[in-house]
Amino acid sequence: MASLQIYDPFTDTAVETLFRNFLRPERGDRAAPQGIRVDVAENDKGYVVYAEIPGVKKDEIHVAIEGNQVTVAAEVKPLVAPAEGTRVLRTERYNGNVYRSFTLPVELDETSSEAKYDNGVLELHLVKKPATAGRKLTVQ
Repeated sequence: MASLQIYDPFTDTAVETLFRNFLRPERGDRAAPQGIRVDVAENDKGYVVYAEIPGVKKDEIHVAIEGNQVTVAAEVKPLVAPAEGTRVLRTERYNGNVYRSFTLPVELDETSSEAKYDNGVLELHLVKKPATAGRKLTVQ
């Protein structure tokens, strides 16, 4: 006997992409920015973040940490400028500024955190700030 499965279209990423792009106009000359996609993992000491930023030089990536908020920004430049007398037929790669900002549950120690960029992937090791003990007040 066959078992019955319930299909939830809102958990399917293809349906989500369809609805997200449904009313967005298609741009002919320049692709829309895809944004920075991230994976975040937590361990005892802090967080490890992997961010995809392909086609960017490491000196064009900026990471800012303020409290528990992390912002990653980069400038995507065209790979090749068209030579004189050459006509560009199609440009699909986005060029311009991209950024991603997210908050984490605890504050981060920006002095101990590290960033490494290799093969289009930015790897952030974000260290948690140690929790400060509360102070007990005496009532007078």
